[in-house]
Amino acid sequence: MALELYRRKRDFEATREPRGRPARRSRGAGAGHAYVIQKHAARRLHYDLRLEMDGVLKSWAVTRGPSLVAGEKRLAVHVEDHPLDYGGFEGAIPKGQYGGGSVIVWDRGTWRPIGDPHEAYAKGHLEFELLGEKLTGRWHLVRMHGKPREKRENWLLIKADDAAARPEGAADILAERPESVATGRDIAEIGDDPPPRKAEAVSGKRTKAASVKSIPTKPATKPATKAKVAPKAKAAARHCAAPPVVGAVAGPLPAFVAPALASLVRKAPAGRGYVHEIKFDGYRIAARIDRGRVRLFTRTGLDWTDRFGAALARAFAALPATAAMIDGELVVETEGGATSFSALQADLAEGRTDRFRYYAFDLLHLDGWDLRAAPLLARKAALARLMAGVPEPLRLSEHFEEEGAVMLRHACRLSLEGVVSKRRDAPYRSGRTKDWQKSKCSARQEFVIGGYVVSSTSAKAIGSLVLGVYEKGRLRSVGRVGTGFTARVAADLYRRLEPLRRTRSPFAGGLPAEAARGVRHVAPELVAEVEFRSWTADRNLRHASFRGLREDKPATEIVEEGVPDMATRPAKPAVTLTHPDRLYWPDDGVTKEGLADYYAEVWPHMAEHIVARPLALLRCPDGIAETCFFQKHAWRGINRNIRLVPDPHEPGGEPLLAIDDLAGLVALVQSGVLEIHPWGASLAALEQPDTMIFDLDPGDGVAWPSVVALAREIRARLEAAGLAAFVKTSGGKGLHVNVPLVPAAGWDDVKAFAKALAASLAADAPERVVAVAAKAKRPGRIFVDYLRNARGATAVAPYSTRARPGAAVSMPLSWEELGEVPGPAHFTVGNAVARLASLSADPWASFRKAAAKLPAAASGRGGRAKAKR
Repeated sequence: MALELYRRKRDFEATREPRGRPARRSRGAGAGHAYVIQKHAARRLHYDLRLEMDGVLKSWAVTRGPSLVAGEKRLAVHVEDHPLDYGGFEGAIPKGQYGGGSVIVWDRGTWRPIGDPHEAYAKGHLEFELLGEKLTGRWHLVRMHGKPREKRENWLLIKADDAAARPEGAADILAERPESVATGRDIAEIGDDPPPRKAEAVSGKRTKAASVKSIPTKPATKPATKAKVAPKAKAAARHCAAPPVVGAVAGPLPAFVAPALASLVRKAPAGRGYVHEIKFDGYRIAARIDRGRVRLFTRTGLDWTDRFGAALARAFAALPATAAMIDGELVVETEGGATSFSALQADLAEGRTDRFRYYAFDLLHLDGWDLRAAPLLARKAALARLMAGVPEPLRLSEHFEEEGAVMLRHACRLSLEGVVSKRRDAPYRSGRTKDWQKSKCSARQEFVIGGYVVSSTSAKAIGSLVLGVYEKGRLRSVGRVGTGFTARVAADLYRRLEPLRRTRSPFAGGLPAEAARGVRHVAPELVAEVEFRSWTADRNLRHASFRGLREDKPATEIVEEGVPDMATRPAKPAVTLTHPDRLYWPDDGVTKEGLADYYAEVWPHMAEHIVARPLALLRCPDGIAETCFFQKHAWRGINRNIRLVPDPHEPGGEPLLAIDDLAGLVALVQSGVLEIHPWGASLAALEQPDTMIFDLDPGDGVAWPSVVALAREIRARLEAAGLAAFVKTSGGKGLHVNVPLVPAAGWDDVKAFAKALAASLAADAPERVVAVAAKAKRPGRIFVDYLRNARGATAVAPYSTRARPGAAVSMPLSWEELGEVPGPAHFTVGNAVARLASLSADPWASFRKAAAKLPAAASGRGGRAKAKR
């Protein structure tokens, strides 16, 4: 339709509607895709949907207005094209004129077509995303088959099933938000808008109509009366008189600002031109505050305010600002202190909001001033002033001025996601630039889901996902991910993927026969975030783990990020894993195969601590949610890679258990072994321990720094006795201090030495240390458990997992980094591999080389070996 039909229907001497003319097609990112909905009380109330295409506003009259209920159809009658400047029209069309009645700008923003919009429009099925102030997410416009002699062209407006959709029975957006986004007026407040003077109409000078490109971006809010202006609002109004930072420009609060994005680099940039922040593992969220009304937007402009709960919105509303736009990250922190995207996804799925934390790192607008042109450090200083003293769940993201390489090494050692480096004097620029650069501790990116394999333990859950990336418009397979799914997520993915099934593979050239076995192909619409160790030589993912769905990113934009590091996957031993997708940690998404992959990665570091020595095993064949039991002897059907060793002190008794290689370790995984507890002696010298262990077990009320301080004190006393000390997290509540010994003294001697040291600690500080096992004496104190040093007693191995929620591992540390670790369960199956990859040296590499003889005087028996029967 052309504007000739629009003009023929109107008398521009009688109506204020703009005459308009087609605009040239806009160029550039985000240009040419304006969107507006006008609420129109004509002969009957309806809503006019307008989408910019080819220099005009394609228009549909939606008789009952849009619905946020996914799948609900609303009739949309295609009407004549309107000029672009009609998008700013608000007022009254005189009675007797075409469309006579009141009009308000009910919503506005931009729209993003999915696919070629011209081809879709011609076929009669437009799929698109709306980035409006009220409407967001994906939508469909579908043309209906016309009836004979029917003059009008009927379409259907349908909300897609996404995060912006609402369930049936939820509040109606039309009743919830009736006001204009341009002026705050309701349609009843428009009244009779007098027609323009003839001279105005002829000259085309409009006093109220504005182009859709220049609609004021201040959101709809009814003006408050002077008597009701809050003290905070008055303070903000005074603050508005002068710019908060040098470089700020007076301007209205934007409806939405596309975020600044960081470019991926291998190494953090060097030099003093950059500051560095910890990279968070959550959702990028912009907080828009306008006179106490808060809206939280994703990076693509989806309004997720309702998803994050009332507490977060109240916290933003309490800030000392009338209007503000803040950029930051919404996260969930695990008990170990790390941010976890998987935990965030789980909390969103469960409707849980109590663990949400928002880290603010940039300020784009404040009380009438646009700060985007100001330098970064000036904006951050203004943000720090705004957030001074704010309570949870809001936090200020601190920046650091150390060298980028030092910051990245520090972050990776603590198993954080990485570092974001920002040019200190740069303005805020939307889109991906070199002003912001991200360097990661482990490879991590989004992939398109092109298929799935059904779980071997549940017919209504997925067992693995088949992933791909786009290259020149074609989807290339990059392999599978088979761990990282909780039981709930695996079932939810099945529910979401099953309706997308298709017979043909979406991957270019299909999948090889082996890779295609059992795969159900799906339309490539969903996007998964996956963490992985590296790429294999054949460009498949290595050591991949699912982290969550990315509902804020379209599949068509997913490409391979950066230049991949190629690596050879560790050789897998010939041990068959039955039911590899069995969940051993159901709430953490760690499967049997995921545990085997983890051990394959840490094997070079772990081997010397568990090979060829007796093992006590904690088995949980059905995962930690079911029955677990310790096992020191063989069971029926034990794998041949697990060695049975006679105990010389129990002739004819049940043999001890041991392994000799990675195949033995994977055999333990197949058998449901979730904790590995080795003896402190090797099979070669079973009666002469080569390791002494002090287990620091804090009672209730003991702070983590107190445990760290005691470990350091033990180290000092050991070194004074000529012994080396190594420290590791227990993966449970405390720390282990391990001492390498030359295997010369017997079990009784080693135990006696450990007991004497523990007793001396307790005698010197009885208010904080206890050396007896009685639980009644432990509250507020740390039990130094020396009993781990008796024959047959064990302690959890370095790098072993713990059969507890969180899938923590016992992680060896250097003494220098001990104080930086936030807690004993910080390192997990999910982050331990990235930590090890970041280390320049294994902190326990010299463990056996540092072995020394137990001091003879302390042993009391001249180092004589003696076994406890």
